[in-house]
Amino acid sequence: MPTTGRTIADLLATRGQPTMSFEFFPPKDDAGQAQLLDAIGALEALRPDFVSVTYGANGSTRARTIDATRLIRGGTSAITMGHLTCVSQSVGELEGAIAAYAAAGITHVLAVRGDPPGGPTAAWQRHPDGLDHAAELVRLVKASGDFCVGVGAFPDGHPEHLDVERDARVLVEKEDAGAEFAITQLFFDADAYFRLVERLDRLGSSLPVIAGIMPVTNVNQIERFATLSGADLPPSVVSRLRAVADDPASVRAVGLELATELCDRLLAGGAPGLHFFTQNRSRATAEILATLRQIVPHQDADRAR
Repeated sequence: MPTTGRTIADLLATRGQPTMSFEFFPPKDDAGQAQLLDAIGALEALRPDFVSVTYGANGSTRARTIDATRLIRGGTSAITMGHLTCVSQSVGELEGAIAAYAAAGITHVLAVRGDPPGGPTAAWQRHPDGLDHAAELVRLVKASGDFCVGVGAFPDGHPEHLDVERDARVLVEKEDAGAEFAITQLFFDADAYFRLVERLDRLGSSLPVIAGIMPVTNVNQIERFATLSGADLPPSVVSRLRAVADDPASVRAVGLELATELCDRLLAGGAPGLHFFTQNRSRATAEILATLRQIVPHQDADRAR
């Protein structure tokens, strides 16, 4: 576990073992809050290095994000990181959100531009008094206090442009603005991740890139998230899932096998961390980690935590 005062950047730079972390989203109602609390309790036992909370722009959604971040921070001994996006917000509103995080004791922010209201492939709409790029948001957060700032990365290319070389240059711009690590969007091909890291290396970047992992438990889920994120679905993944599509239990089992295989390959290739998109549930993530820790190299990593 990270010690008090250490940042995610510190862990990535000095610990020598990959980080493990979880992402949650703000609950919409009391039932959702109960589910979130159950997931936090179950996953806390796995000793994450940090947890993060996704962000909704404006109004009650943003308020729920701040409230959920406080709730999660009180339920885990891990570092808690809040998300922040440029979507539909003025600079003043962004500064208000940053101040709310600081007041809640949150010192880590994942700064992303965010998807436009029409979805990830729609044309970007900048708020008239807002920011246009994640690099600008990184600078704003860094100028607002002593924050450790992460950013997003796209192994399969940002869905707005699908230009992986451009994505690498943008990541370097974020690093130059003050970003200290990146977390990828979901992806299903380890080679896409390694190619991203290689592109950054060629540009002289030292930005650690944590791999974002989506445990898939049904066919519709994988297709929906891939469409939303722009992630490529490798034919081998599609064929293995569709071969058992008529049996939900088998689909779930195959989905967890695929995720575990992806994690194993990423860690073997030197990924500095795994970040699980939990969907506010614990079981799939816990099962993947339990299986992963039966693989000898990762047993050693687990003992070092």
